[in-house]
Amino acid sequence: MGDRVTVQVESENLEPNQLLEKLIISDSGAVVSFTGLTRQQEEGVRVFSLDFDAWEEQLPKVLEDLANRSITEFGVESVVIAHRIGSVGPTEPIVSIHVASKHRKEAFQACSWLIDSLKSQAPLWKKENREDGTFWKEGLG
Repeated sequence: MGDRVTVQVESENLEPNQLLEKLIISDSGAVVSFTGLTRQQEEGVRVFSLDFDAWEEQLPKVLEDLANRSITEFGVESVVIAHRIGSVGPTEPIVSIHVASKHRKEAFQACSWLIDSLKSQAPLWKKENREDGTFWKEGLG
């Protein structure tokens, strides 16, 4: 699917608006975007940062596979996915997904499927650094 998919793994900074510019929209009637942020509180406790550890060799491959599957399954035109690794502070973007499609229904479905699939399949592990301690979160993503 080649140029219809853009995948990035960012260790320093993730800019959702710059990523949006990489989306191919020439034959599209809808763009749906999702950006996940680090919350300032979890369970009523202040969060200092989230640390993302990844199997760095595999992460881009998994993200690209998910993007290509969404094109096949939902018939969308183009997908851009980026995910942070390392330390991500409160209100900073963790993940950004942009989907272009001829119709909004498919764009929403693909974007929702992508974030759910990423959270269950991407080789990422998350540690919360909070006011009350440090906690590894269960599972992937």
